[in-house]
Amino acid sequence: MSFGAPNNPYGQPQDPQQGQPGYGYPQQPGYQQAPQGVPPQQGYGYPQQPGYPQQGGYGYPQQGYGATPPYANWGQRFLSKLIDTVLYGIPYVLVVVGGAKSTPVLAIIGFLGLIGLFIYQIILEGRTGQSLGKKAIGTRTLKEETGQPIGAGMAFVRQLAHILDGLPCYLGYLWPAWDAKRQTFADKVCGTIVIRSN
Repeated sequence: MSFGAPNNPYGQPQDPQQGQPGYGYPQQPGYQQAPQGVPPQQGYGYPQQPGYPQQGGYGYPQQGYGATPPYANWGQRFLSKLIDTVLYGIPYVLVVVGGAKSTPVLAIIGFLGLIGLFIYQIILEGRTGQSLGKKAIGTRTLKEETGQPIGAGMAFVRQLAHILDGLPCYLGYLWPAWDAKRQTFADKVCGTIVIRSN
C-alpha cells in the first residue's frame, strides 16, 4: 500500500529544485542544504559578523603584512639621547660640586638623584618604550620580533649593551646613520629597534 506519489514509498513530496525529499516547509533565504554524507557546517543562513579592528598599542604593523616599521633616523636618536644626557647632568653637577666643596650632603643628594633618575628611565622605557628624551622627540624603543615594549629587565640589559657602541671609537652610536634598520650595536644584540611614534 502506498501513499502519495507512486514512486515514493514514504508519501513525501519531491522537491523539484533539489531532487531531495521536502518536508512541506519553505526554504529559508540563504539556506543551502548540505549534500548527504557531508556534515553541516556552522553559519548556514547567517551573515558573517564584521570583525573588530585590532586595538592600537605601542607596536607597529607586522612584517608579514608587508609593512615596514617607521624607523627613527640618526638625528632623532641623537636628540633623544642628548636630552637624556642633559637630564643626567643635573644631579651629576650636584655630585661634582658637592665633592669639590667637601659638602657630602650635596654629593649624596646628587648621587641619589642619579640613581633615582636612572631607575625611573629604565622602568619608563621598559613599560612604554620611551625615556624622557624619546618622549620629547617622539621615538620609541620596541622589541623587533613582537613590536612591543621590551620590559624593564631588557631595558637595563640594553643600557649595559651600549658599552659595545662606545668601544670602537663610538662607532656603534654612528651605525644607525647607514644601517637598514637604524640599529646600534646594542640594538642588534638585544633585538630592539627604535621607531618614530608620531
